[in-house]
Amino acid sequence: MFAKVHSSAVFGIDAYPVEVEVDYSRGNELNIRLVGLPDAAVKESTDRVISAIKNSQRFFQHGRIVINLAPADIKKEGPSFDLPIALGWLVASGEVPPIEFENYAIVGELALDGAVRPIQGVLPIAVCAREQGKYGIIVPEENAPEASVVDKLNVIPVRNLNEAIEFLVGKFKISPVRKNIKEIFQQSSVYANDFSEVKGQYHAKRAIEVAVAGAHNILMIGPPGAGKTMLAKCIPTIIPEMTLDEAIETTKIHSINGLLSKTHFLIGTRPFRSPHHTISYAGLIGGGAIPKPGEVSLANHGVLFLDELPEFKRDVLEVLRQPLEEKTVTISRAVASLTFPANFMLAAAMNPCPCGFFTDRRRECRCTPPMIRKYMMKISGPLLDRIDIHIEVPAVEYKDLSSKHDAEASDNIRNRINEARHIQSERFKGSKLHTNSAMTPRHIKKYCELDNECDEMLKHSIVELGISARAYHRIIKVARTIADLENSERIKPNHISEAIQFRTLDRNLWV
Repeated sequence: MFAKVHSSAVFGIDAYPVEVEVDYSRGNELNIRLVGLPDAAVKESTDRVISAIKNSQRFFQHGRIVINLAPADIKKEGPSFDLPIALGWLVASGEVPPIEFENYAIVGELALDGAVRPIQGVLPIAVCAREQGKYGIIVPEENAPEASVVDKLNVIPVRNLNEAIEFLVGKFKISPVRKNIKEIFQQSSVYANDFSEVKGQYHAKRAIEVAVAGAHNILMIGPPGAGKTMLAKCIPTIIPEMTLDEAIETTKIHSINGLLSKTHFLIGTRPFRSPHHTISYAGLIGGGAIPKPGEVSLANHGVLFLDELPEFKRDVLEVLRQPLEEKTVTISRAVASLTFPANFMLAAAMNPCPCGFFTDRRRECRCTPPMIRKYMMKISGPLLDRIDIHIEVPAVEYKDLSSKHDAEASDNIRNRINEARHIQSERFKGSKLHTNSAMTPRHIKKYCELDNECDEMLKHSIVELGISARAYHRIIKVARTIADLENSERIKPNHISEAIQFRTLDRNLWV
């Protein structure tokens, strides 16, 4: 006999339909053949299925069983095919009456006692099921809340193999899991940090506001304890609110990597990822035999924070070039070449010298000039070229630290940023650009016309202050963002002046 069960598998950050075909022929010995490019975890599913069937008090006669996972030209991985294989096996062998599987997509890992265990990547699988026009999807009970994020799809939670069988033959009724996605989205859009909690650091907070308004990358340089990490953690709170589409795309990436919890199955806040400096390049951009997303993709629509920037391996930092420029990352392997989204804002922090106290007026720095120069040279020029703003973050003064007054709240700052982003969206309407940071020299010439006073100020900064030529276009783009925050149609000298202040590393203070 023959049975066909509809399932799905994740490829990249999306899922594609998989048909689990089972053909059974009677025989004296049990002969199982699994085809369709399965990986080791899929090949092991037959052993789990046999034990799960036996321990569920279900039986099947010996014979030849061929299990095909179609399409056969794409490698399958993971244990999510256990449940559909078991169901198809039981129907094909005659243990279970014929079942109409056409209306459902089915996924789940089986324990040896027949229990259905949760799997990774349920959200993209549920999206695929809806796109295929399925009436519903049968998933492990623990995955049901995550799958319910997808509307117009009946999510059926099952706890064990017998429960899935009895539901499909009509002996047991299971109510679909339904969630109010808009309500859940609102509840999940609450941040744990706020700029009102950051004491002092007015210059740094202003620089961060400008950076977020124009989607510029930022580097903070200061001694230990100056508050660089706390400032970075507050950056997501002033980025414009996530849309539901952005939230679902971000949640899909986290779902594939198994990072969602039972209670937080929809990410409604801008992600903040802070990998340790010992991370490998595969951990940063993604990797594996079948590539999975890395930190740059997990930070999609949010912030990637690299603390102690010079401590990262140079080859690890260099792989950031493509995602910083293209907002995507492509990983090629023998089995596949996958492109993941990587639309993040880079925020980095570093000490001014190896000991950290070169710019601290209260502590003595014992580093020699060659030591400081070697430390700063760990960051390559091409990477610095992709960071528009780098500022000094000094130690917090006691009067600011002991102040009883709250600083400006994130909501107020976000409102100004929303207005500046709206100006940019109107400016670039009809093009692929969205923010000032993405402007090329051609766009700068069109949208950033400078008068004579601004031009002379830029000339003076490059010739007299020692600011490098590569900073020329960066300064103009940042000045354009500052003008947008003031709702100014033209770039004025004070905008250029402030933008120059945000190029600390170009002033040769450390070398």
